[in-house]
Amino acid sequence: MPLWKIYHPVGAFSADDKRELSQRITALYSRLPKFYVGVVFQEVAPDSFFVGGEPATKFVRIWVDHIARTLPSAEARTWWIGECDEALAPYIRDRGFDWEFHIDETSFELWSIQGIRPPLPNSEDEKRWIRENKPSPLVGETQPA
Repeated sequence: MPLWKIYHPVGAFSADDKRELSQRITALYSRLPKFYVGVVFQEVAPDSFFVGGEPATKFVRIWVDHIARTLPSAEARTWWIGECDEALAPYIRDRGFDWEFHIDETSFELWSIQGIRPPLPNSEDEKRWIRENKPSPLVGETQPA
C-alpha cells in the first residue's frame, strides 16, 4: 500500500481536483494493484496550520506511507521524489502553494489487507490481484515467516 495523506487549506481543491490528483498519484504505482493506493485529503482550517510558528495559509503537507515496495537505493529515491513532484505540480506548485512531503517505509511483513497477507512482489498471486483489482486468498507463494 501507499497511503497519501494530503493536508491542505480549506477550499484548495475541488471535488474534481481531488479525483484527478488521486488518479495521478495512483498512476505513479502502475506496477501495483490500484486498490493498494489510498489518498486522503484533509482540509485544515486557517487557524490550525502553522509553519515556523506562523499561519500557513498557502501550504500543503503530504505524508506518504509505503509498504508494498521500498526504494532500495539513493538513485531510486531521487528518481521517485522527482516523479512525485511532477505528479503534484499542476495541483500544488503551479497553483502557487508551498509544499513538502515525506515518505515512511513500513516493513512488508507488517501488512494485511482484509485479513490476507499480500502476495509477494511480482508473484502470480500479485498479478491476479492486479488483474482483478481486489484481494483474494493466495494460491501460490506464501509470505516469509
